[in-house]
Amino acid sequence: MIRLQHERIDVDEVIRSVLGTSSGAVDVFIGTTRDRANGKPVRTLAYEAHELMAVREIEKIAAEASQRWKTDRISVVHRLGLVKGGEASVVVAVSSAHRAEAFEACRFVIDTLKKDVPIWKQEVYEDGSSEWPGHLSVQPSNIP
Repeated sequence: MIRLQHERIDVDEVIRSVLGTSSGAVDVFIGTTRDRANGKPVRTLAYEAHELMAVREIEKIAAEASQRWKTDRISVVHRLGLVKGGEASVVVAVSSAHRAEAFEACRFVIDTLKKDVPIWKQEVYEDGSSEWPGHLSVQPSNIP
């Protein structure tokens, strides 16, 4: 399961999608939104993406992780649009025969996703200012 969605993420569904009788381990990363960033209160947080490119890149990352760590299944679900404080913005679930592979693959997937996938976060602060903090120098308005 690789998915971008505007609705709330069903964490249990993501976990169920990687369960299987051959798996002895499931590792899950849940990235949640904060109500503060850069020492300032956040009013709203929104995610935008180049959706087709983002899904393709996540699929590549999952395939690489699966080959490197012999995982059984990998699922990634990322929110788009407005996300309230405390809600999950991204969930990565990895199953494998052994815990070490699940841990390593899960960390690789989330770290690489944050670095390489064209998903952007806008933080709008209580004082009205906003930022697009992130990993890419290209902002959403520069993507065709």
